[in-house]
Amino acid sequence: MKYTVSLKGSRSFRRMYSKGKSAATPTVVLYVRRNGAGENRLGLTVGTKVGKAVRRNLVRRRLREAYRLHEGSFRRGWDIVAVARTRAAEASYRELEADLLRAAARLGLKTP
Repeated sequence: MKYTVSLKGSRSFRRMYSKGKSAATPTVVLYVRRNGAGENRLGLTVGTKVGKAVRRNLVRRRLREAYRLHEGSFRRGWDIVAVARTRAAEASYRELEADLLRAAARLGLKTP
């Protein structure tokens, strides 16, 4: 990803959950917060309720790819955490992509 690095550390994720703005769709909940840098930081969370390791990794790869393909249309300087919901396990790539973009648009992350 050209303008994005990974968001790591449980402290960063907890701060996003408590102080970030959020938008929910049927398959993804997106949390965002300004980070003051010139790049985005992306964190993905896929809990065990989504399924076993193979299914969770598939959902994680799909979300990362959906973000990567549309990375240029996201505003820079934000921390972004995408939390997969249980319906994400049965969703197609197109549904996950559409839900991710819809949540980002609601939060004002997409550039016009």
